Amino acid sequence: MARAYPAVRALALVAAAALALTACGGDDDDEATPAASASSSTKVNTGNGVLKIGTLLPETGNLQILGPPEIAAVKLAIQDVNAAGGVLGKDVETDFSDSGDKTTDIASQSVNRLLDAGVDAIVGAASSSVTLKVVDRVTGSGVLMFSPAATSTLITDYPDKGLLWRTAPSDIFQGRVVGQTALDDGAETLGILALQDAYGTSLADQAETAFTSGGGEVVLKKIYDPTASEFSAEVGQVKKADPDAIALIGFEESSKLIDEMVKQGLLPLKSGKSLYLVDGNMSNASYANRAKGEMEGVKGTIPGSKPADDFVSKLKAFDPSLKDYSYAGEAYDAITLIALAAEAANSDAGIAIAKELQDVSTGGEKCGTFAECVKLLKENKDIDYEGQSGPVEFDSNGDPSVASMGIYQYGNDNMYKPLKFVRGPVAGGASTSESASSKPTSSSSAKPTSSTRPSPSPSPSPSSSPISSPTPGGSASPSATSTP
Repeated sequence: MARAYPAVRALALVAAAALALTACGGDDDDEATPAASASSSTKVNTGNGVLKIGTLLPETGNLQILGPPEIAAVKLAIQDVNAAGGVLGKDVETDFSDSGDKTTDIASQSVNRLLDAGVDAIVGAASSSVTLKVVDRVTGSGVLMFSPAATSTLITDYPDKGLLWRTAPSDIFQGRVVGQTALDDGAETLGILALQDAYGTSLADQAETAFTSGGGEVVLKKIYDPTASEFSAEVGQVKKADPDAIALIGFEESSKLIDEMVKQGLLPLKSGKSLYLVDGNMSNASYANRAKGEMEGVKGTIPGSKPADDFVSKLKAFDPSLKDYSYAGEAYDAITLIALAAEAANSDAGIAIAKELQDVSTGGEKCGTFAECVKLLKENKDIDYEGQSGPVEFDSNGDPSVASMGIYQYGNDNMYKPLKFVRGPVAGGASTSESASSKPTSSSSAKPTSSTRPSPSPSPSPSSSPISSPTPGGSASPSATSTP
């Protein structure tokens, strides 16, 4: 079923955008004012027969740790698409640009340059705040915007003319896994430290909801200014609240908060408390040089399936220095889905591509690579692309309706390793989990087989659990075959 494009959303773009962000932005003033939308005189992209994809990914700024794996994945996906014959008989062209972060105007400048260069689609931004800052300019030009990592709940209902999509699940899913993992680990009280932006407040709210719904108590939720020079007061508040567990939701400033937690004795080995990080601050590169064992016992969540071994090897061919692979699968899938949708639409125009994205990812014959999928399309068959990031099923808002989430833990070497992966419907329902060691090692594990349109909510099984609906005192934890 093709994605719906309600006319009222298109007609009310500017007014609704301003209202939505004002209503949801709280006291985060810089989140309440998106960039001005494109004027009526802006040239609308109609395509020229050559698919051109721009990127808007963090080469600088507070999410810079996400840039290298995403950029390497884009390069790999473009190589794979072009090796299979390209799109519409021509090689896909790319134009790379920096998104910076919300404190700079780099993203706006990059978007203007990309639009002037005639891109049909833009992969990015990684940051929810940056995405919301430039989305009107992009979609107002008839260009598809496809984020591999923006997770804020504000994006779901944003009036985007049907042109804003993402392969990363909404914070509803990660928040639920964070809250449930803390409960599973025995925590009865939770303290939350979250940066003040669209991502931080959104994820903090979802984690709080999950934890309290499961019978826990959030004794502190502190929204902090990520530009502060030090965080002794914020960490001091957490220490005073004395929770069993702490969730730290942030970006690169998280290193400063962890420094302060070390000073105040709040890391797991010293305090006995659990500490949970999230996709914005999970990193091997960032903490590798800390004192040996300092991060031991810290857990964290990253959306997506475990990267297959051969996928990691191929990424390292583009960037041998890679130590983290967050959102690499989502970036790879974004490129592949754009290319497949362009083939299905027989057009490189952004609007035409967007109308086919849901169709190429749901129902039909399953396929795991561009080469497999495009072959089926040319045989006039319906396809269901299953990607590197896991199941790809879009809802009518352009959000993943089903997702995978990895739960990781740091060891004595301050490097994280996967414990298990939770998979389930983003909106809620029965989720399944499996040990990290049971995942396949091939990145081509999805084979083209006949299938019917899958149910949006997997049926409960002996290894299933309603991770979204824990009951006080009940057991709602995802089953695991690995040691947490």
